[in-house]
Amino acid sequence: MNLRSGLLRFLCLVTNGTQRHQEIPVLRDHIEKQNKGNNSSQKHLYVYDKAVTDFVWWDRQKRHANCMISMLKENSIATLVESIPFDSRHEINTGVEAYSVYGNKGIKFNVVDYRDPETGKLHRFVTTLPMTINPGTIAMLYFKRWTIEKTFNNTKSNFKETKAWSSNTRSLENQMRLTAMSYNLMRVFEEISKTQQPELIHPSDKKYSEALEIRQQQAQKRDRFVNPLFFQARISRISSYTIRAVQNAIITGMSLQCFMSSLVARLVSQPQLIGEH
Repeated sequence: MNLRSGLLRFLCLVTNGTQRHQEIPVLRDHIEKQNKGNNSSQKHLYVYDKAVTDFVWWDRQKRHANCMISMLKENSIATLVESIPFDSRHEINTGVEAYSVYGNKGIKFNVVDYRDPETGKLHRFVTTLPMTINPGTIAMLYFKRWTIEKTFNNTKSNFKETKAWSSNTRSLENQMRLTAMSYNLMRVFEEISKTQQPELIHPSDKKYSEALEIRQQQAQKRDRFVNPLFFQARISRISSYTIRAVQNAIITGMSLQCFMSSLVARLVSQPQLIGEH
């Protein structure tokens, strides 16, 4: 999933339909093949869980403009090398307690110590991005991984893609491509509908904002607050209404103009929030 656009693409298979392989070796093989491609100068940032922190391998990937953000394992053996200066007063760095260079077997990488201002929980993120990147940006990019879980929910619950079509590799690849294409079309329809009435928002965005407001009020009672970056625009889960509307439009032969008008008609006024930090 592209965390900038919210669109999907088929990456690589981790199963033949019956036997599942470990994700990390599959990802590495994909990246190594990508490095041999013609467009090797293109930059890639992989935001992944803490199983991905092979420091030696990721250090080699920097020469191919491949960087990563992950969660630092609790049992990781790393030595503090130096602190990295950052603007702690900038909103983007809310919650960041430290930004440092660490070393492991001669390999250097950057670590962000982020304490959630809402819960007080400390998170430690590791990255091979250059130290010029704001540490708060690194933390927020990792939290954006939750968007991917919402996407899986769309494909499983709404698209009913819960089983492999067959054990044939080509069939599995086509299944993933068609699933990604279907999802992307739904995403485009929903995002375009939001631009038709800029003063209005989607019902799911309103629900999310109201939930944030409740969290903010509860946090303030504990002398805490929700990170203000969570109040900014986000990639939301595609609503079940949009998916059903597309299905009905295909079945009934509804024109694209009428279909888009029905999506725009669903937009609502923005809530008046009082608890935003």
